[in-house]
Amino acid sequence: MAGTDRRRKSEAAEFCREDAPAIILVEPQLGENIGMVARAMLNCGLIDLRIVNPREGWDRAKAEKASSGATMVLDRARFYTSTKEAVADLETVYATTARVRDMVKPMVTPRQAASEAVELSPTGRKIGILFGKEAKGLTNDDVALCDAILHLPLNPAFASLNLAQAVLIIGYEWFTMNDDTEGRYVHKSRSKSARPATKEEVIGFYEHLEDALDKSGFLRIEEKRPNMVRNIRNIFARIELTWQEVQTLRGIVAFLSTGRGGGPGKGKDD
Repeated sequence: MAGTDRRRKSEAAEFCREDAPAIILVEPQLGENIGMVARAMLNCGLIDLRIVNPREGWDRAKAEKASSGATMVLDRARFYTSTKEAVADLETVYATTARVRDMVKPMVTPRQAASEAVELSPTGRKIGILFGKEAKGLTNDDVALCDAILHLPLNPAFASLNLAQAVLIIGYEWFTMNDDTEGRYVHKSRSKSARPATKEEVIGFYEHLEDALDKSGFLRIEEKRPNMVRNIRNIFARIELTWQEVQTLRGIVAFLSTGRGGGPGKGKDD
């Protein structure tokens, strides 16, 4: 799903916060997976990538290609020889795991973990999220270092995710906790033609349409005409028409009025 505004790509770092949770990959196997994690992180404004004992010989070039341009995350990545070292400066760490563990720890959803991270952020508390290797996940020793288990409530019969998918889900929950985008809105184009139409322009369209309807005989019943006109105007009043849309609608009315559209009107040769 491509959605990057290439004109704003240089601004990507401005949407990343230093107090965002650290993403810690324990023994990742493939450069491509590391790159896709970097991509998912930058999607969500996460910048702190920590990698514990990646497989020897993992391909940085393949990671960069898979990152789709999220090289700033890869460039900042830090490498550790043990999970203990990677989490040493953190105060709260969540372990992501799909398997039931034989240890008593709080279980949290991605949304709950994101909420807690946002609440703790003003206190300066550093937070990390731990991800295990692709095939086997985290060891019990890794999980024991964490404060809670982050569990994704998915189809219990098929809860398998790759690293980047898991990072994206968790990162998205954190990002939206800090985002004020409305649940439903109309995208405002930067084009001048997409500006909202003025009342004068909209009324001009109404009068143009009503004149055409009068000439066609659609509004021929005099006693019904006022109510029909109001109904027609109300249809368009519920829409926030732009200048361009008004021009298009007036063009449609003019075209149909001449009969050039092959409709019931009379053309030049009739």
